[in-house]
Amino acid sequence: MCRVVDLQQAVLAKNDAAAQALRAGLAAQGTTVVNLLSSPGSGKTALLEGELLLARERGLPVAALTADLATENDAERLARSGAPVKQVLTDGLCHLEAGMLAGHLHGWLPGHTRLLFVENVGNLVCPASYDLGESLRVVLASVTEGEDKPLKYPTAFGLAQLVIVTKTDIAEAVGFDEGAFRAHVQQVNPGVDVLLTSARTGQGTGALLDRALAAAEGSPVHAPVMARARS
Repeated sequence: MCRVVDLQQAVLAKNDAAAQALRAGLAAQGTTVVNLLSSPGSGKTALLEGELLLARERGLPVAALTADLATENDAERLARSGAPVKQVLTDGLCHLEAGMLAGHLHGWLPGHTRLLFVENVGNLVCPASYDLGESLRVVLASVTEGEDKPLKYPTAFGLAQLVIVTKTDIAEAVGFDEGAFRAHVQQVNPGVDVLLTSARTGQGTGALLDRALAAAEGSPVHAPVMARARS
């Protein structure tokens, strides 16, 4: 067991070093990374498509990299925004790693990109432990997933710097208890903001973009207690 734990720690330490180097390199060229994590089907592609469209309307240079086990469906949807988009197929790997991300960005990411949105593999377990060199980590959950989602995936929600609830247009129909969800988020990550969104009605459109821009401009982001304890 000790050898397994040691190996895991070594892998994460290597990833953390790569993430720090990637963050510094991108910051030097004026690019800020936003890492989006969620379960499959949470609606993060729909949310991201709306944010990319808005960024393009504002004349803001943005790009997106989306990761999946198979298909290029998400990249095709995001590309409708007109922003540079790249699909990464992980061939069974359940998460992205910093070194992998750096390799895919090399020679592709436009040098003037202000914000790079990374749509991680749909999974709240594996990706939670891997820093991708992001300046803002966002965890999403739809109203259909249950109010106890943060308690079931404490690492993912506990390390989030922003939590977004999606599909709020059907919250009443599915009996979503917003108060309970917020309480559970605060239980694992005290002080983190929770934003409500709906791609269908437009509720919350632009909120993620505004938070990402604020982070890019140096505004303080939430510092999770769990992240401080692990450092």
